[in-house]
Amino acid sequence: MSISTAGPQPTGVPGPLTTVPEAPAASGGGRRRSKRRAPLPAGGPAGQRFSQKLTPYLFIVVAVALLLLLTYLPAANMLWYSVTDWDGLDKDKNFIGLGNYIEVFTNPRIFSVFGVSLYYFAASFMQMAIALYFAALLSFSTRFSNLFRGILFFPYLINGVAIGFVFLYLFQPGGTLDSLLSFFNLESLQRQWLGDPTVANFSLAGTSVWRYTGLNFVLFLGAIQSIPKELYEAADIDGANRWQQFWSIIFPGIRRIIGLSFILAIAGSLSVFEIPFIMTGGANGTSTFVIQTLQTAFNFRQVGLASAMAVVLLAIVLIVTWVQRKVFPDEKVDLT
Repeated sequence: MSISTAGPQPTGVPGPLTTVPEAPAASGGGRRRSKRRAPLPAGGPAGQRFSQKLTPYLFIVVAVALLLLLTYLPAANMLWYSVTDWDGLDKDKNFIGLGNYIEVFTNPRIFSVFGVSLYYFAASFMQMAIALYFAALLSFSTRFSNLFRGILFFPYLINGVAIGFVFLYLFQPGGTLDSLLSFFNLESLQRQWLGDPTVANFSLAGTSVWRYTGLNFVLFLGAIQSIPKELYEAADIDGANRWQQFWSIIFPGIRRIIGLSFILAIAGSLSVFEIPFIMTGGANGTSTFVIQTLQTAFNFRQVGLASAMAVVLLAIVLIVTWVQRKVFPDEKVDLT
């Protein structure tokens, strides 16, 4: 239906409105309006739906194939080697059942090295405390905060081998640390920092703290900065000081990141390798479980036993992580 005015009307005077019925569409001569559909791909609608379902899998198939080839297949091989007596050279591998696992848990030479991990585990708590302190301090308006952030994160960017050599010169007899102690007339504190078994693990754990504090610092700082600023403004209005803001706002807000750092600390303390291997080679009571595994596989040609040790280490990390998740569940934190 369309609307038109009947007859000519004076300018400015509207005429009566009448309705004019629309003409019926011509059956043959009228132009038919129709939208032309896009041509379907070969195979019809069924083929189009199949290709749409298949497209996401095509994007991930390469990544999954590489993951299976480079991660899960070697892990499956490691499980097979752990129940054999393979020496790493012979083509024949004899199945010996759980003999290697029994050797791992009954040989004090192998299992006792987990005691060395306790030094690094204790050091990881100190590392987290230092990182949390500086992250909370630099999250507030502080002069030269960007400079201090860069200084704290810089050691993590240095290669572990370079850090090992730097601290090797620091701890060597007559090195930088001994010279510094002599400058302050503290010669009585000089030790064989890497040669004395009672001190060596403390020196190596301190080196690990120096290197990895920057990583925890960045994690904590990013979590703190994700907390809404309105909460700090409301706390300032209520008269809360910095310490109260830390315990009431910052610490609950970054509890998930603290839990993640705790898991990383446990896994890292059990699998320490670079620092003690470069600085002492595992001598003077500084051998870790990973160094012991490496020496078992390549120095003593017991790849089967070394594979069992690696499986045990993986199981311990998974169990500790599961226990940590049960004891400290990942609860949703509502600061409002």
